[in-house]
Amino acid sequence: MTTLTLAKALNEGLRRSMEDDSKVLVMGEDVGKLGGVFRVTDGLQKDFGEDRVIDTPLAESGIIGTAIGLALRGYRPVCEIQFDGFVFPAVNQIITQLAKMPLRSLGALKLPVVVRIPCGGGIGAVEHHSESPEAYFTHTAGLRVVACSNPADGYSMIQEAIRADDPIIFFEPKRRYWDKSEVDLTATGLPLDQARVARPGADITLLAYGPMVKTCLEAAAAAAEDGRDIEVIDLRSLNPLDMGMVAESVKRTGRCVVVHEAPVFTGYGAELAARITEQCFYHLESPVLRVGGFSTPYPPSRLEEYYLPDLDRVLDTVDRAFAY
Repeated sequence: MTTLTLAKALNEGLRRSMEDDSKVLVMGEDVGKLGGVFRVTDGLQKDFGEDRVIDTPLAESGIIGTAIGLALRGYRPVCEIQFDGFVFPAVNQIITQLAKMPLRSLGALKLPVVVRIPCGGGIGAVEHHSESPEAYFTHTAGLRVVACSNPADGYSMIQEAIRADDPIIFFEPKRRYWDKSEVDLTATGLPLDQARVARPGADITLLAYGPMVKTCLEAAAAAAEDGRDIEVIDLRSLNPLDMGMVAESVKRTGRCVVVHEAPVFTGYGAELAARITEQCFYHLESPVLRVGGFSTPYPPSRLEEYYLPDLDRVLDTVDRAFAY
């Protein structure tokens, strides 16, 4: 076991993938010489050369369009979008080409492209640097969407994503880049589309992904002091969703709270709440409740602690679930 930050674990996963397959390329703004603004690609260009770790122009549409062409020629491009809010110039390429071309060709064409997106707030940055755009991509048929939450998952999930033949949106919680934990560099990890029970419990289910998993674990630890046994599930894969694990947990606990940083209105939690209500209705002791950001553009850094869901907001919503 090795103690790594999430950023370093992702770096090690990228390195392992590049060592195992010469067709794996890394491309994006400042990923080479600088090593990325969060240093996730630090040292890769030095070790693999400028032909495999490519500093691109500031043109997200061009990055994804080039990656599609490379994938059609047999390469496995890993694209870094420098910040979540910068992905939108590339949305046309992602939605109209990357997501649709495999089906358009009836499966004859594979597009093994991974689009890495640092997501979420908590770093004192402004709009375009602290966003949570996952619902745009989970709504897009043809894309797989995943979110890591800790170093061990970051290490294994990035390798699984690169090996897959599908286009994958890979969300990385930027405020967790410096969190450390033990990583087994010899382990294969869970399948990419499988959720994980981050903390077992019997009284209520918290569903989270990416940056909110740690917040929910902290809430569960605090609630335990009051005698509440909270189960925390790290979804890991947002599309496809491991609904089997979600339904099993909610049917057992009878209550559910969904937590994400993105605004609640038509956020990913709405889909979770709808599916749970449809599949677990007769097991529910209370409505499925949601905790998320507010329906406003991301605020200035001095207000982000108020904007972002925290331990207290999660626990308050848990109390509401038990009040029914």
